[in-house]
Amino acid sequence: MGSQLRTYKRRIRSVSATKKITRAMEMIAASRIIKAQRRVAAATPYADELTNAASAVAYGSEVKHPLTTKLERPRRAAMLLITADRGLAGGYSSNAIKAGEHLTGELVAAGMEVDTYIVGRKGVTYYGFRERPFVQSWTGFTDNPTYADAKEIAAPLIEAIRKDSDEGGIDELHIAYTEFVSMISQTPVEQQLLPMELGGSAEESAETFKRGGAPRPLYDFEPSAEQVLDALLPRYVESRIYVALLQAAASKHAATRRAMKSATDNADELIKSFTRLANAARQAEITQEITEIVGGASALADATAGSER
Repeated sequence: MGSQLRTYKRRIRSVSATKKITRAMEMIAASRIIKAQRRVAAATPYADELTNAASAVAYGSEVKHPLTTKLERPRRAAMLLITADRGLAGGYSSNAIKAGEHLTGELVAAGMEVDTYIVGRKGVTYYGFRERPFVQSWTGFTDNPTYADAKEIAAPLIEAIRKDSDEGGIDELHIAYTEFVSMISQTPVEQQLLPMELGGSAEESAETFKRGGAPRPLYDFEPSAEQVLDALLPRYVESRIYVALLQAAASKHAATRRAMKSATDNADELIKSFTRLANAARQAEITQEITEIVGGASALADATAGSER
Protein backbone atom coordinates (compact mmCIF):
# COMPACT_ATOMS: atom_id res chain seq x y z
CA MET A 1 0.00 0.00 0.00
CA GLY A 2 2.86 2.37 0.83
CA SER A 3 4.47 1.84 -2.57
CA GLN A 4 1.17 2.74 -4.28
CA LEU A 5 0.96 6.01 -2.32
CA ARG A 6 4.57 6.86 -3.25
CA THR A 7 3.76 6.18 -6.91
CA TYR A 8 0.81 8.60 -6.85
CA LYS A 9 2.87 11.30 -5.12
CA ARG A 10 5.65 10.87 -7.68
CA ARG A 11 3.15 11.24 -10.51
CA ILE A 12 1.67 14.36 -8.91
CA ARG A 13 5.15 15.94 -8.71
CA SER A 14 5.86 15.01 -12.32
CA VAL A 15 2.58 16.40 -13.66
CA SER A 16 2.98 19.56 -11.56
CA ALA A 17 6.41 20.16 -13.11
CA THR A 18 4.96 19.65 -16.58
CA LYS A 19 2.11 22.03 -15.75
CA LYS A 20 4.58 24.78 -14.86
CA ILE A 21 6.28 24.35 -18.25
CA THR A 22 3.04 24.36 -20.27
CA ARG A 23 1.74 27.35 -18.31
CA ALA A 24 4.94 29.28 -19.03
CA MET A 25 4.77 28.37 -22.73
CA GLU A 26 1.11 29.48 -22.83
CA MET A 27 2.02 32.89 -21.41
CA ILE A 28 4.98 33.31 -23.79
CA ALA A 29 2.82 32.42 -26.80
CA ALA A 30 0.11 34.87 -25.65
CA SER A 31 2.64 37.71 -25.49
CA ARG A 32 4.01 36.84 -28.94
CA ILE A 33 0.54 36.84 -30.51
CA ILE A 34 0.11 40.54 -29.70
CA LYS A 35 3.44 41.42 -31.30
CA ALA A 36 2.66 39.32 -34.38
CA GLN A 37 -0.76 40.96 -34.76
CA ARG A 38 0.82 44.42 -34.66
CA ARG A 39 3.31 43.42 -37.34
CA VAL A 40 0.54 42.05 -39.55
CA ALA A 41 -1.44 45.27 -39.12
CA ALA A 42 1.63 47.33 -40.01
CA ALA A 43 2.62 45.31 -43.10
CA THR A 44 -0.77 44.66 -44.69
CA PRO A 45 -1.52 48.24 -45.88
CA TYR A 46 1.78 48.39 -47.77
CA ALA A 47 1.06 45.10 -49.53
CA ASP A 48 -2.48 46.24 -50.35
CA GLU A 49 -1.27 49.50 -51.87
CA LEU A 50 1.29 47.66 -53.99
CA THR A 51 -1.52 45.43 -55.23
CA ASN A 52 -3.63 48.50 -56.03
CA ALA A 53 -0.71 50.07 -57.90
CA ALA A 54 -0.19 46.94 -59.99
CA SER A 55 -3.93 46.80 -60.68
CA ALA A 56 -3.88 50.41 -61.85
CA VAL A 57 -1.04 49.66 -64.27
CA ALA A 58 -2.87 46.57 -65.53
CA TYR A 59 -6.08 48.52 -66.13
CA GLY A 60 -4.30 51.46 -67.70
CA SER A 61 -2.22 49.51 -70.23
CA GLU A 62 -2.45 46.61 -72.61
CA VAL A 63 0.97 45.19 -71.72
CA LYS A 64 1.25 41.42 -71.32
CA HIS A 65 3.28 40.76 -68.21
CA PRO A 66 3.71 37.78 -65.82
CA LEU A 67 2.36 39.94 -63.00
CA THR A 68 -1.05 40.44 -64.58
CA THR A 69 -1.47 38.22 -67.64
CA LYS A 70 -2.91 34.74 -67.22
CA LEU A 71 -1.95 32.20 -69.87
CA GLU A 72 -4.66 30.19 -71.55
CA ARG A 73 -2.78 26.95 -70.98
CA PRO A 74 -0.29 27.28 -68.11
CA ARG A 75 2.16 24.40 -67.98
CA ARG A 76 4.07 24.78 -64.72
CA ALA A 77 3.22 26.29 -61.35
CA ALA A 78 5.11 26.90 -58.12
CA MET A 79 3.53 26.20 -54.73
CA LEU A 80 5.00 27.86 -51.62
CA LEU A 81 4.03 26.01 -48.43
CA ILE A 82 4.47 27.78 -45.07
CA THR A 83 4.65 25.59 -41.95
CA ALA A 84 6.30 25.89 -38.53
CA ASP A 85 9.82 25.06 -37.41
CA ARG A 86 8.66 23.59 -34.10
CA GLY A 87 5.75 21.58 -32.79
CA LEU A 88 3.59 21.91 -29.66
CA ALA A 89 1.02 23.80 -31.73
CA GLY A 90 -1.75 21.26 -32.12
CA GLY A 91 -2.71 20.64 -35.73
CA TYR A 92 -1.28 23.91 -37.05
CA SER A 93 1.39 22.51 -39.39
CA SER A 94 -0.64 19.47 -40.41
CA ASN A 95 -3.55 21.71 -41.46
CA ALA A 96 -1.21 23.89 -43.53
CA ILE A 97 0.28 20.79 -45.16
CA LYS A 98 -3.22 19.51 -45.98
CA ALA A 99 -3.99 22.84 -47.65
CA GLY A 100 -0.77 22.54 -49.66
CA GLU A 101 -1.66 18.99 -50.68
CA HIS A 102 -5.12 20.09 -51.77
CA LEU A 103 -3.68 23.00 -53.75
CA THR A 104 -1.13 20.73 -55.43
CA GLY A 105 -3.86 18.27 -56.35
CA GLU A 106 -5.94 21.01 -57.97
CA LEU A 107 -2.97 22.29 -59.99
CA VAL A 108 -2.08 18.78 -61.17
CA ALA A 109 -5.72 18.16 -62.09
CA ALA A 110 -5.57 21.34 -64.18
CA GLY A 111 -2.72 19.79 -66.18
CA MET A 112 0.21 21.63 -64.60
CA GLU A 113 3.51 20.41 -63.23
CA VAL A 114 4.08 21.68 -59.69
CA ASP A 115 7.37 22.85 -58.19
CA THR A 116 7.16 22.85 -54.39
CA TYR A 117 8.95 25.36 -52.16
CA ILE A 118 8.74 24.90 -48.38
CA VAL A 119 9.10 27.18 -45.36
CA GLY A 120 9.48 25.50 -41.95
CA ARG A 121 11.03 22.27 -40.68
CA LYS A 122 7.65 20.56 -40.28
CA GLY A 123 6.98 20.80 -43.99
CA VAL A 124 10.52 19.76 -44.87
CA THR A 125 10.25 16.73 -42.56
CA TYR A 126 6.88 15.78 -44.05
CA TYR A 127 8.18 15.81 -47.63
CA GLY A 128 11.53 14.28 -46.70
CA PHE A 129 10.00 11.36 -44.80
CA ARG A 130 7.81 10.53 -47.80
CA GLU A 131 10.74 11.04 -50.20
CA ARG A 132 8.78 13.61 -52.16
CA PRO A 133 10.81 16.17 -54.14
CA PHE A 134 10.83 19.89 -53.48
CA VAL A 135 12.88 22.63 -55.12
CA GLN A 136 14.06 24.64 -52.11
CA SER A 137 13.37 25.11 -48.41
CA TRP A 138 13.92 27.72 -45.70
CA THR A 139 13.93 27.12 -41.94
CA GLY A 140 14.79 28.78 -38.65
CA PHE A 141 12.72 31.98 -38.68
CA THR A 142 9.02 31.03 -38.76
CA ASP A 143 8.36 32.28 -35.20
CA ASN A 144 9.69 35.76 -35.97
CA PRO A 145 10.04 36.37 -39.73
CA THR A 146 11.56 39.54 -41.16
CA TYR A 147 11.27 41.26 -44.53
CA ALA A 148 14.77 40.02 -45.34
CA ASP A 149 13.47 36.45 -44.98
CA ALA A 150 10.62 37.26 -47.38
CA LYS A 151 13.11 38.69 -49.92
CA GLU A 152 15.25 35.56 -49.66
CA ILE A 153 12.21 33.36 -50.32
CA ALA A 154 10.90 35.56 -53.13
CA ALA A 155 14.18 35.72 -55.07
CA PRO A 156 14.12 32.23 -56.67
CA LEU A 157 10.36 32.49 -57.25
CA ILE A 158 10.71 35.80 -59.10
CA GLU A 159 13.56 34.36 -61.15
CA ALA A 160 11.40 31.36 -62.05
CA ILE A 161 8.39 33.50 -63.07
CA ARG A 162 10.58 35.55 -65.38
CA LYS A 163 11.83 32.45 -67.19
CA ASP A 164 9.99 30.64 -69.93
CA SER A 165 8.41 27.34 -68.86
CA ASP A 166 10.63 25.53 -71.41
CA GLU A 167 13.66 26.80 -69.48
CA GLY A 168 12.39 25.59 -66.10
CA GLY A 169 10.33 28.70 -65.39
CA ILE A 170 6.82 28.83 -63.96
CA ASP A 171 3.58 30.28 -65.29
CA GLU A 172 1.77 30.63 -61.96
CA LEU A 173 2.74 31.15 -58.32
CA HIS A 174 0.51 29.89 -55.50
CA ILE A 175 0.94 29.94 -51.73
CA ALA A 176 -0.53 27.84 -48.89
CA TYR A 177 -0.36 29.23 -45.37
CA THR A 178 -2.49 29.78 -42.27
CA GLU A 179 -4.35 33.06 -41.82
CA PHE A 180 -4.87 34.47 -38.34
CA VAL A 181 -8.58 35.16 -37.79
CA SER A 182 -8.79 35.32 -34.00
CA MET A 183 -7.24 33.84 -30.88
CA ILE A 184 -9.31 30.68 -31.31
CA SER A 185 -9.60 30.54 -35.10
CA GLN A 186 -6.83 30.15 -37.69
CA THR A 187 -7.78 29.24 -41.24
CA PRO A 188 -5.59 27.49 -43.87
CA VAL A 189 -5.50 29.61 -47.03
CA GLU A 190 -4.74 28.73 -50.65
CA GLN A 191 -3.90 31.89 -52.58
CA GLN A 192 -2.71 32.67 -56.10
CA LEU A 193 -0.01 35.35 -56.15
CA LEU A 194 0.90 35.36 -59.85
CA PRO A 195 -0.69 36.25 -62.15
CA MET A 196 -2.59 38.64 -59.91
CA GLU A 197 -6.28 37.93 -59.47
CA LEU A 198 -7.51 41.43 -60.24
CA GLY A 199 -10.61 42.48 -58.39
CA GLY A 200 -12.49 43.94 -61.37
CA SER A 201 -12.15 43.45 -65.10
CA ALA A 202 -11.88 46.00 -67.88
CA GLU A 203 -15.27 44.80 -69.15
CA GLU A 204 -16.86 45.59 -65.80
CA SER A 205 -15.34 49.08 -65.88
CA ALA A 206 -16.62 49.63 -69.43
CA GLU A 207 -20.10 48.53 -68.39
CA THR A 208 -20.00 50.93 -65.46
CA PHE A 209 -19.06 53.74 -67.85
CA LYS A 210 -21.97 52.85 -70.17
CA ARG A 211 -24.39 53.08 -67.26
CA GLY A 212 -23.20 56.60 -66.53
CA GLY A 213 -20.69 55.71 -63.87
CA ALA A 214 -17.26 57.25 -63.44
CA PRO A 215 -14.87 56.36 -66.27
CA ARG A 216 -11.58 54.66 -65.60
CA PRO A 217 -8.65 57.07 -65.16
CA LEU A 218 -6.11 57.30 -67.95
CA TYR A 219 -2.43 56.83 -67.07
CA ASP A 220 0.81 57.83 -68.71
CA PHE A 221 3.72 55.57 -67.80
CA GLU A 222 7.35 56.61 -67.78
CA PRO A 223 9.52 55.11 -69.01
CA SER A 224 6.90 52.44 -69.98
CA ALA A 225 4.13 50.33 -68.47
CA GLU A 226 6.22 47.17 -68.88
CA GLN A 227 9.13 48.65 -66.93
CA VAL A 228 6.77 49.83 -64.21
CA LEU A 229 5.40 46.29 -63.90
CA ASP A 230 8.96 44.91 -63.87
CA ALA A 231 9.71 47.19 -60.93
CA LEU A 232 6.49 46.29 -59.13
CA LEU A 233 6.83 42.51 -59.59
CA PRO A 234 9.51 41.81 -56.93
CA ARG A 235 8.01 44.28 -54.47
CA TYR A 236 4.57 42.73 -54.86
CA VAL A 237 5.81 39.14 -54.39
CA GLU A 238 8.04 40.06 -51.44
CA SER A 239 5.30 42.01 -49.65
CA ARG A 240 2.69 39.28 -50.12
CA ILE A 241 5.07 36.58 -48.90
CA TYR A 242 6.02 38.77 -45.92
CA VAL A 243 2.37 39.25 -44.94
CA ALA A 244 1.79 35.49 -45.31
CA LEU A 245 4.79 34.77 -43.06
CA LEU A 246 3.48 37.19 -40.43
CA GLN A 247 -0.02 35.72 -40.64
CA ALA A 248 1.45 32.23 -40.28
CA ALA A 249 3.57 33.30 -37.29
CA ALA A 250 0.55 34.82 -35.50
CA SER A 251 -1.47 31.69 -36.26
CA LYS A 252 1.29 29.45 -34.94
CA HIS A 253 1.55 31.38 -31.67
CA ALA A 254 -2.24 31.27 -31.25
CA ALA A 255 -2.24 27.52 -31.91
CA THR A 256 0.61 27.06 -29.41
CA ARG A 257 -1.25 29.08 -26.80
CA ARG A 258 -4.40 27.02 -27.30
CA ALA A 259 -2.49 23.73 -27.18
CA MET A 260 -0.55 24.73 -24.05
CA LYS A 261 -3.73 25.93 -22.32
CA SER A 262 -5.34 22.58 -23.08
CA ALA A 263 -2.24 20.79 -21.74
CA THR A 264 -2.31 22.93 -18.57
CA ASP A 265 -6.01 22.19 -18.03
CA ASN A 266 -5.38 18.48 -18.54
CA ALA A 267 -2.52 18.63 -16.05
CA ASP A 268 -4.89 20.19 -13.49
CA GLU A 269 -7.35 17.35 -14.03
CA LEU A 270 -4.59 14.74 -13.69
CA ILE A 271 -3.35 16.32 -10.48
CA LYS A 272 -6.87 16.29 -9.03
CA SER A 273 -7.34 12.67 -10.09
CA PHE A 274 -3.99 11.53 -8.67
CA THR A 275 -4.65 13.52 -5.48
CA ARG A 276 -7.98 11.70 -5.00
CA LEU A 277 -6.28 8.35 -5.63
CA ALA A 278 -3.44 9.25 -3.23
CA ASN A 279 -5.94 10.29 -0.53
CA ALA A 280 -7.86 7.04 -1.04
CA ALA A 281 -4.63 5.04 -0.84
CA ARG A 282 -3.58 6.94 2.31
CA GLN A 283 -7.00 6.40 3.87
CA ALA A 284 -6.84 2.69 3.05
CA GLU A 285 -3.35 2.54 4.53
CA ILE A 286 -4.51 4.25 7.74
CA THR A 287 -7.55 1.97 7.94
CA GLN A 288 -5.31 -1.07 7.51
CA GLU A 289 -2.96 0.18 10.23
CA ILE A 290 -5.87 0.77 12.63
CA THR A 291 -7.25 -2.67 11.81
CA GLU A 292 -3.86 -4.24 12.49
CA ILE A 293 -3.52 -2.34 15.78
CA VAL A 294 -7.02 -3.31 16.92
CA GLY A 295 -6.45 -6.89 15.82
CA GLY A 296 -3.12 -7.03 17.64
CA ALA A 297 -4.61 -5.52 20.79
CA SER A 298 -7.48 -8.03 20.69
CA ALA A 299 -5.09 -10.93 20.23
CA LEU A 300 -2.92 -9.65 23.10
CA ALA A 301 -5.98 -9.33 25.34
CA ASP A 302 -7.08 -12.85 24.49
CA ALA A 303 -3.60 -14.19 25.19
CA THR A 304 -3.46 -12.36 28.56
CA ALA A 305 -6.90 -13.66 29.55
CA GLY A 306 -5.86 -17.25 28.68
CA SER A 307 -2.68 -17.06 30.79
CA GLU A 308 -4.61 -15.78 33.82
CA ARG A 309 -6.82 -18.88 33.72
